[in-house]
Amino acid sequence: MLRHLIVLLVLALAPTATVHADLRAGAARVDITPQSSQWLIGYQARQSIGVYDKIYHRVLALDAGGTPFFLISTDVCLFSPNFHDAVMRDLQGRTGIDPAHVWWSVTHTHAAPELGPPDMYKALLGRSDHDWDRAYTTFATDALIDAVKAAREKLEPARLSFATTTANANINRRARDVDGKISLGLNPDGPVDRQVNLLRVTRLDGSPIALVVNYAMHGTVMSGQNLKISGDGPGVVAAYLEERLGGTVLYVNGAAGNIAPIYSVYADPSSGHLSQFRVLLGDRVIAAARAMPAGTDRVVIRHAQQAVETPRREDLGWPDELAAYATSDRRRIKLPLRFVAINDTVLWSAPVEMFCEIAMNIREKSPFKQTFYFGYTNGWFGYLPTAKAFEEGGYEPRTSPFTAQVEEDLRTNVLAFLRSFRR
Repeated sequence: MLRHLIVLLVLALAPTATVHADLRAGAARVDITPQSSQWLIGYQARQSIGVYDKIYHRVLALDAGGTPFFLISTDVCLFSPNFHDAVMRDLQGRTGIDPAHVWWSVTHTHAAPELGPPDMYKALLGRSDHDWDRAYTTFATDALIDAVKAAREKLEPARLSFATTTANANINRRARDVDGKISLGLNPDGPVDRQVNLLRVTRLDGSPIALVVNYAMHGTVMSGQNLKISGDGPGVVAAYLEERLGGTVLYVNGAAGNIAPIYSVYADPSSGHLSQFRVLLGDRVIAAARAMPAGTDRVVIRHAQQAVETPRREDLGWPDELAAYATSDRRRIKLPLRFVAINDTVLWSAPVEMFCEIAMNIREKSPFKQTFYFGYTNGWFGYLPTAKAFEEGGYEPRTSPFTAQVEEDLRTNVLAFLRSFRR
């Protein structure tokens, strides 16, 4: 029975008392653009030959009555859960910040350097046989800790508000042929999540501190032919919004496992209409952000963690470095999830490329007023497709470490947890 197959581990839960506290917030942006050629990750192994646009760590720090929340958005494609854990230990040692209060997400640009050892990436995709760049990894790690420190030092009285809008900058990427075969491409008839989730933080006088833009879209406007460092679509949009709105803009990807940008895998920025994403997505965000209410300075922040056990595909390897994320016999994955409730809105995250239908279904049935899913957060365990996608086949199910059971395992247990968390 399903309920006998799943184990829920509530690892940490903040006190549930609903005492609203004055909100403080701060934000920081640190440049992590490399000065030397780097191995790029996301397609075949290739080395950069220059820079198209700069890449950054962007950090939002919140504190309500002594309960903090740090959100980091980094312009890279992915990193191993094991590397994430090592960086969080370093962060805690150098700042005293509890890693349970930190979410580290990536924009998933495919035009940025590798970060840390590619253990999971190599296990699932068989790529990155070259040695990883320890000097750049050290530089980027130090920059991340500096950014978190800077955001914390800037904490000041603030107001927070949430909103949603829509944008047509993305499209389903599981193309279907006449014989039913699925391949990477564009599928205008396939499922897609076009909701844009916004979290805005301002000073008490209304001036901007930060804006979080949560939208599902692969960072693949440019293909593996591109050899220049870039934040791709997410990076271009974030820079444009910072220019137009002020403050620090964190692009946090959503359930983009089966979602591409509408212009996808072009050889260069011009061919891929990269600048047009400022209109397709950026202008929709600007309109929505300017219409948002002032928000509230009375906030409750609650943290929780959960691990969901689900069967692992036995025909794919499992790195020794990630033994903590599997059962002792390695037949099941222990998938780590995070939750943050901010008043009547809940954010939840997973270190996977989730198919959009799963996150949309949970959002629809969630007991919270608003439910935002943050993907590619705190590491990367590969694709998490729907059961239907496993039946259909294609690139994502073929390289996923999960089985067709994972959709039901995740959906059932996340919804049960959200109902408990809401109470």
